[in-house]
Amino acid sequence: MERMKHLLERSLFGVCSYLGQKMGIASTRVRLYFIYLSFGTLGSPLIFYLFIAFWLNVKKYIRKKNLIWER
Repeated sequence: MERMKHLLERSLFGVCSYLGQKMGIASTRVRLYFIYLSFGTLGSPLIFYLFIAFWLNVKKYIRKKNLIWER
């Protein structure tokens, strides 16, 4: 079960685990907040989630030194 959880977190960009780690709270609590906010505000936190996912991917590429203009 733990292996499946790790696979899903990796494939879903790891946004909730990243935010939970930065704020010092459990990632499951961050996921619940995203779910509750999405229902309460008709999905607008999804834009925030996608922005963070994009930023984490860009940050990963910068750290690997695989910049687009070097190819």
